[in-house]
Amino acid sequence: MRILGIDPGLATVGWGVISTDGNRHKALAYGAVTTPAGLSTDARLERIFRETGAIIAEYRPDAMAVEELFFNTNITTGIRVAEARGVLLLCGRQNGVAIYEYTPLQVKQSVVGYGRADKKQVITMVTMLLGLKEPPKPDDTADALAIAICHAHTGPSKIAGYFNK
Repeated sequence: MRILGIDPGLATVGWGVISTDGNRHKALAYGAVTTPAGLSTDARLERIFRETGAIIAEYRPDAMAVEELFFNTNITTGIRVAEARGVLLLCGRQNGVAIYEYTPLQVKQSVVGYGRADKKQVITMVTMLLGLKEPPKPDDTADALAIAICHAHTGPSKIAGYFNK
């Protein structure tokens, strides 16, 4: 099974595609969709939609795991991220990919075993679990791979034949 993990953002969308049999995971591709600050918001959202659609078309994931929005103190930033997240969800939906959502706490718990893990711990575990030679860059990409791994660990039941597709 192939899982596309997405860490939403307006400036940077981290993404990572993994294959898994439910026990072992392998990174197929990962990176970031970036949008320059000088572009209008609508142009940035269009770029995110277009580039994510191209990733889906190339890697044909069975599932798309997206981090749920976590609001911090900057509401304006949160709104922009929410707009990008909406575009990402629409892109997945229009491309026929099953969408699953996870909180940052769920992702950290699944990947590190501790819901309050710091970013360095998450990056270390992603690198180890996927057998990567070096940590993925930028951090948004490592987060996207962690989200994909979280779905592999906690997604639909193996009993239902989920991994036999």
